[in-house]
Amino acid sequence: MPVIGCLLIIVLPLLGLAGGGLLAGAEGATWGAIAGFVIAVAVFGSGVFALLKTTRRR
Repeated sequence: MPVIGCLLIIVLPLLGLAGGGLLAGAEGATWGAIAGFVIAVAVFGSGVFALLKTTRRR
């Protein structure tokens, strides 16, 4: 799961940048990249949390 989060940290901001740029120009590209990064960090954090929770059950 953390590996997926690492990949999403690269992919989602780029997708947000491209989508925001197409829809709203330069300012939309900035906000799209920020939104993509926030979502990617949330997914990464939830994966790390799940990994830590399962390893501490022993």
